[in-house]
Amino acid sequence: MNWGEEITARLGDSSDYLSSQIQIGSESFTLCFLESLIASHYIQDELIEKLRMFQSEMPFSSIPTLEQAIDEILQGNVIICRESDQSAYIGIGKGMEERSIQESENESTLRGPRDGFVESLQTNLSLVRRRYPDPELKVAIQSVGRRSNTKVGLLFINGIVNPTVLDEVKTRLSTVDIDQVLDSGIIEQWIEDSWYSPFPQVQYTERPANVLAALAEGRIAIMVDGSPNVLIVPVTFSMLFQAPDDYYERWIISSSIRMIRVIGATIALILPSLYIALISYHPGMIPTQLALSISATRAEVPFPALLEAVFMEATLEMLREAGLRLPKVMGQTIGIVGGLVIGQSAVEAGIVSPVLVIVVAITAISSFLVPAYNGAIALRLLRFPLMFLSGSLGLFGLILGLMAILAHLVSLKSFGINYFAPITPYRFRDWKDLLVRAPLVYLKERPEILHPLDQKRMNTQKRKKGW
Repeated sequence: MNWGEEITARLGDSSDYLSSQIQIGSESFTLCFLESLIASHYIQDELIEKLRMFQSEMPFSSIPTLEQAIDEILQGNVIICRESDQSAYIGIGKGMEERSIQESENESTLRGPRDGFVESLQTNLSLVRRRYPDPELKVAIQSVGRRSNTKVGLLFINGIVNPTVLDEVKTRLSTVDIDQVLDSGIIEQWIEDSWYSPFPQVQYTERPANVLAALAEGRIAIMVDGSPNVLIVPVTFSMLFQAPDDYYERWIISSSIRMIRVIGATIALILPSLYIALISYHPGMIPTQLALSISATRAEVPFPALLEAVFMEATLEMLREAGLRLPKVMGQTIGIVGGLVIGQSAVEAGIVSPVLVIVVAITAISSFLVPAYNGAIALRLLRFPLMFLSGSLGLFGLILGLMAILAHLVSLKSFGINYFAPITPYRFRDWKDLLVRAPLVYLKERPEILHPLDQKRMNTQKRKKGW
């Protein structure tokens, strides 16, 4: 096979494709590459210099098929075709532009490592490998996407991860059959258990510390080339309220903050619905003085409590989305000024009551307490069905909606692991890292719900008592 001609026939129509012939001694070589992916100085300074220095053997790996050669070129490498024996070799390319490593803007931290993942798979793997130089950390890379051929890396710690869960993840990844994979979100939507659930069954992060903590527990990480968001599976509901900072601070502080998050999530889910139910159906449950004050503020409001609350909540969600899509400086201005102006104007116009503005503001602040962004979105979406149930049936409707959510959480699974564990099925040992975070010396075992091969993660016998 004439490798140079075959590759040129496949890629010659692309204007950034180059096929360069060079003569080194008595040997002739053809270099095939895409100049948009290769630094110009690399070909001359490194690749050709290696060819000049070889004696009896080529200093590169051989390549068996034309399709693999095409794939290597599209991945940013150089195919070296030797004319004497019509063989081809791979030269690892250099020069692809990529974003420098910096702190994640979406996951702020007060204590702990501050570097974040970038869009390069190799760089992201190095961030994990550098912190965890363990030969049992395994990486399995495969191509996903019929046309994009995106590199996807599967990371796990051999000897800790549950083989059953690992096989399930590999099986689901092998079923991905789609033209292109441009972000890890495509993989997330394909491999999750329930497509119709509002709750995330896959967690994503931009921080290497989060991935390492998950791997050490027996979970699996999925990296996608071109995406800074690394997926973590399997996931439980309690992970939505946990942050890496919880394990860097003392247990009393971490437990208090975690409880605040849980309370905030509860407020974000039910407070508007509770307001509607009490105002519309159960005013007798409100203290007399407060009920008279609320009635006075609502005297000139022409809408029922349900429409009033839906209007304000929908307006708040639009302002929040607009703030995300606009440039950062303008987004903050729209979110703060827009909320103040619209809220004040709505009260002065008699469209909403001042009490509802306070309820909506508290709800919005509480929703920001959930560390997992996709978990916070789920609670924000479920708030609206609960509001309609409360507006139709009062507290009975609110309780009915909460029971339906709990029933859904209990039945949900993530790669064979119960989503609502360790609450159900009951695993008391894992409660030490649930609503509160027990002192570090009591977290001796990995989560029982994951069934890791190696249960123990620390030896407290060496620690002297009374320190």
